[in-house]
Amino acid sequence: MKTLRKFLALLLTLSLLTAPALALTADQAYELLETYYVDAIPARVLDQTTVEEMLAALGDPYTEYFDAETYTAFMDSMKDTVTYGIGVTMQEEEGGLRVTGVLPGLGAEKAGIQTGDLITAVDGESVIGAPLETARSWIFGEEGTQVRVTVSRSGKSITYTVTRAKIVIEATSSTLVDGHIGYILCTTFGPETYGHFADGIEEYDNQADRWIVDLRGNGGGDVEASVQSVGAFVGSGDLAYLMDGEGRYGVYANETGSLTLDPVIVLADAYTASASEMFSFIVRDRQAGLIIGERTYGKGVAQILLDDSVEPDYFEDGSALKVTAYRVFSPDGATDDRVGVIPHLLVDAGLAADVAYLLSASNPRGDTRGLLRFDMGWRWYVDLSTSASEDFLPAFTALLEAIPESARLWLGTGGADGWRQITAGEVAEQYGLTGYVSRAFSDTADSPYAAPISALGTYGIVAGPGDGSFLPDETLTRGQLCSLLAQALRYTSDRTGTFADVPASVYYAPAVEAMYAAGLVTGGSDGLFRPDDAVDHQQYMTILARCARRLSMNFVGATPESGVLEQEVLAPFAPWARENVWLLEGSQTNILGQGVSLLWESLTDIAPTAPTTRAEAAAGLYSLLAYTGILPA
Repeated sequence: MKTLRKFLALLLTLSLLTAPALALTADQAYELLETYYVDAIPARVLDQTTVEEMLAALGDPYTEYFDAETYTAFMDSMKDTVTYGIGVTMQEEEGGLRVTGVLPGLGAEKAGIQTGDLITAVDGESVIGAPLETARSWIFGEEGTQVRVTVSRSGKSITYTVTRAKIVIEATSSTLVDGHIGYILCTTFGPETYGHFADGIEEYDNQADRWIVDLRGNGGGDVEASVQSVGAFVGSGDLAYLMDGEGRYGVYANETGSLTLDPVIVLADAYTASASEMFSFIVRDRQAGLIIGERTYGKGVAQILLDDSVEPDYFEDGSALKVTAYRVFSPDGATDDRVGVIPHLLVDAGLAADVAYLLSASNPRGDTRGLLRFDMGWRWYVDLSTSASEDFLPAFTALLEAIPESARLWLGTGGADGWRQITAGEVAEQYGLTGYVSRAFSDTADSPYAAPISALGTYGIVAGPGDGSFLPDETLTRGQLCSLLAQALRYTSDRTGTFADVPASVYYAPAVEAMYAAGLVTGGSDGLFRPDDAVDHQQYMTILARCARRLSMNFVGATPESGVLEQEVLAPFAPWARENVWLLEGSQTNILGQGVSLLWESLTDIAPTAPTTRAEAAAGLYSLLAYTGILPA
């Protein structure tokens, strides 16, 4: 087994490239999988006779074989794109192609074409009614050649002769917004990415006091590129961990200091994956800023690329095999596998940029009036006049709905330090935001676990029956517990019929199948699951402890010292439950070396065989997610 650092480790989502013609033999593929794959190889894989069949039987969408041509295209997909044209961006309209941007220094700008012009013809051929890609193909051409472009501007038709040039479309680009917000759009992490980050920060940091990094739709790329790029904001140190199939750890470290001292907002969506998730959770763990948007994809595994530079005896023809070889952990030890990265502010991805813009007002100088201050890690300021404008009302409403109760919100009252604490609901009422809907439950105010239940509700981790209530005092059944945890951890399964008493038609059936497949719950030897049975406290703690080992490397391999499980405090618990209870109660310490309990109340106050309520289950889950850092609140 090679060391972790010798490989080009990649965190990538599904490849969109065409299926390759296979040259690697099935026997060779099995040898490589046995050496590098992160998990044990199922017996069914060995039974297959072709590489294609083996990979299908493996069932890992990230382990792929590339022929030479496809491998070249795959590697090129992480680089800047080179094309040839006149240097405009366009969108299709009824009367032609509207110029939405003119790139500096290229043919269109030199000829006199302007943003807002409507292209009506190319070389005398009307573009009206022509498909966008067809019209674009008329404009593209060899470097140095010329094309006649007719535009309509203010009712006049003007024809320009434009010289085509080479255009590099950078996978990462930077700009300055409103004179003080640095905005970086990153579509992939590849060889040029860090250089683009460094160039953008160097160009704008003297003017910027806030940074926004847009990773929406970014499916991943090279680990080193992600670590280097996020290091521009968080500085040096160990930023990510990779664990191989033998339980050995490697570390990805950044050795250079930060390039800016200003906070960063990361924009994320459901397609933010892999290396982009790594970037996001490093920002989260290092408290370098906020993540805004949707819960990310949840790909907490990393691949290695086996090619002729790593295994020359297998890939002389230029082909390659991408193999899932590692599990990925954040600086604080948490995984994003399946669970994804949960944003600090959970909002629709389409509103994320506007929400980030609202939070990027500069620090007040002399007078706080007209500002809203949001404290979460850093102090973020919102210009209320901008927020209340028609264009930003949807984003303002989404922002207020997403603020967790644990955060602090302040209204500026004047002077340099004049602030009055206020709630999101009060702000919404004051500004007449009729679309505002609180994410709080209607029946938890009197529960001792109201705060953790509210936090889980704000982040969409738990839900009630759909009428705004949570039913905190109801006893939790085995089926309901599976539903709660599968939703929280995003575990899914295509299996059906594992248990005779869990028909596919019941709402919790997919969750039971998923939790069972993950090894987090078990059934009886009689093939029954008994979904309507109540879950007692020691059963719930056992399942929660299993989740802990999946969610954070801080729990992996934790074993009690001799005699610990014989302590008097554990005596009331069944022998099969004691180690799991200890894992939650006695295995963790804080930075001062003091013990940390992840239970919802003192262990001595928990009756092992008493039924678990929905509120207790939520409180225990919150403790685990908050301690591991998966929950940002």
